[in-house]
Amino acid sequence: MGEERFAPLRRYERIIPRFSEFLKYLERPLPKTVRINTLKAEVEDVLAGLEERGIEFERLSWYEHGIKLFNVEKPGNLLEYFLGFIHPQEEVSMIPPLLMELQPGELVLDLCAAPGSKATQISQILANTGHVVANDVSLSRLSLLRDNYERLGVLNMSVTMYDGRRFPLVCQFDKVLVDAPCSCEGVIRKDYGVLRALGPRTYWRMHRLQRALLLRAVRLVRPGGLVIYSTCTFAPEENELVVDYVLRQVRGIELEPIELEGLRFVPGLTEWEGRELHPDLACCARFYPHLNDTGGLFVAKLRKLA
Repeated sequence: MGEERFAPLRRYERIIPRFSEFLKYLERPLPKTVRINTLKAEVEDVLAGLEERGIEFERLSWYEHGIKLFNVEKPGNLLEYFLGFIHPQEEVSMIPPLLMELQPGELVLDLCAAPGSKATQISQILANTGHVVANDVSLSRLSLLRDNYERLGVLNMSVTMYDGRRFPLVCQFDKVLVDAPCSCEGVIRKDYGVLRALGPRTYWRMHRLQRALLLRAVRLVRPGGLVIYSTCTFAPEENELVVDYVLRQVRGIELEPIELEGLRFVPGLTEWEGRELHPDLACCARFYPHLNDTGGLFVAKLRKLA
């Protein structure tokens, strides 16, 4: 089929730099990456154990706890996985928690947390201090989250099951992560089946859900706190148009620039299909597969001023 299978993505030819290279990367297998879990193990001890068994790896240049594995088919079959020393996690999936400016002792909400890669990474960054509320609407996915946080030695987490659009307004959090459900275009390298569901109906259905989640997150964060909004899709309807809507609906929030050394990304869009968007959306970041040999990610950083 070649590039024909990627016909639904042709709409992005104008906004994705080096589009032909982008398509070629979608044909390549996604590198296998894991996060070293410092709640249970020291980084150097884990690396030494892998090296002793002849497992080839490369440390991520931009994140000291991330590594890329080369001669391992399934990282989940490694002893280090069962011991909770590592957690399989796509490289760009590690980005959103690192943008949260987490401080020891903070109260943090992951509004769409299951199966828990980012939520457990938040606990790791907090070194099991403070408290992380990991919420998801899906009971089956929450069971995976529980398995993960128990295996990884997380001690500062509570699990809740609410529709994130109606999460109770009983307190305000220091930081909120909205890793929103999306059309998943950024995971095509792992699952070509994603392509079958793409189209305007999917994009706008997701848009309505995502903007409701982000509006709730803004209400749930304290003044001065941060909301990180992320998706693993390229669709502007699910990314910039969601953030644009919230910026225009809610006073007292502003976008902050994404600062991340060691990875290439492009700014968020300020125009799409003739529609002018909020100029501050250039502060957002788009990570494309061919820029760093990863999956895809969109991320926005919103500060609540009042």
